[in-house]
Amino acid sequence: MHLNTFAADAAPLDMTATDEFESLLASARDLAIAHQPGIRYVSRNVVLRHRRFHFLEWGAAGAPPLLLLHGGHQSAHSWDLVSLHLADRFHVFALDQRGHGDSEWSHDGDYSPGAMADDALAFLEAEGVVAPVVFGHSMGGLVTMTMLKKAPGLPRAVVLVDVGPEVSPEGARVIQAFIRSTAEFDDIEEFVARVQAYDPFRSRVHIERTVRYNMLRRTDGKYVSKCDHFLGDPRRREGEVPRGVSLEDTRAFACPALVVRGAESNILTPEAAERLAAALPRGELVTVPRCGHNVHSQNTPGFIDAVTPFLNAL
Repeated sequence: MHLNTFAADAAPLDMTATDEFESLLASARDLAIAHQPGIRYVSRNVVLRHRRFHFLEWGAAGAPPLLLLHGGHQSAHSWDLVSLHLADRFHVFALDQRGHGDSEWSHDGDYSPGAMADDALAFLEAEGVVAPVVFGHSMGGLVTMTMLKKAPGLPRAVVLVDVGPEVSPEGARVIQAFIRSTAEFDDIEEFVARVQAYDPFRSRVHIERTVRYNMLRRTDGKYVSKCDHFLGDPRRREGEVPRGVSLEDTRAFACPALVVRGAESNILTPEAAERLAAALPRGELVTVPRCGHNVHSQNTPGFIDAVTPFLNAL
């Protein structure tokens, strides 16, 4: 049983009429995140490359396009507060990538950055999106860099959130251990408590508001991760997934690029972030305080402050 609301077919579903939107507005008030009233916010489905993909669409069709790609074991809803803030001046597309959120799982178990980049490129083509700004967090950042390697002239600009060709193996192991520990629960309160212990930067009430996007309720009553469980299978080793992009590759990424690092990140070290920003021909680096790896959800106001000058300068 799904715990959240999303479009049941090909028709767009107005999300502003749901209790989920009211919950999002409450979080925006708590964090003093500015937004315009009366924005367009819909849930949609599209079939691409023989799979059904769910995505969230915000803002007016004539505004500059912005594609948001979430991290591993997250969903398009991880960007909700950022999307809400930007929807008055961007046409925002937040994609549930394969095996995540409310998109279909991969039939062949291929969750490589290359496969996901091909999905994203097919999505942009299907939606008629030209010259988007692309935000990619963690796994989504690897996908973004792979897109740049495959189609270097496509993005107008990119924002790489706490990720690069070099990431900390120790930090990656911590994340994988947390993912495996949150695969199945009898009581959703236990899941909330475990997330709160893992993520000290978000309040309990904010975590409770977003639980519905991460879990399903199985027919036996247990709560389970919504992501394809193959992604958290210990038999699937991180090293088996080709990263696809090297630091040398990024020297050819000609578009404006902003690297955003969480000050307390255990994934992207300060040195790796500096090397990435220096390698990118038009690269900039900003470090956001009071957050770790999940920068845009752990310190959303700080993330918005970090990306706004970059977006304004485009």
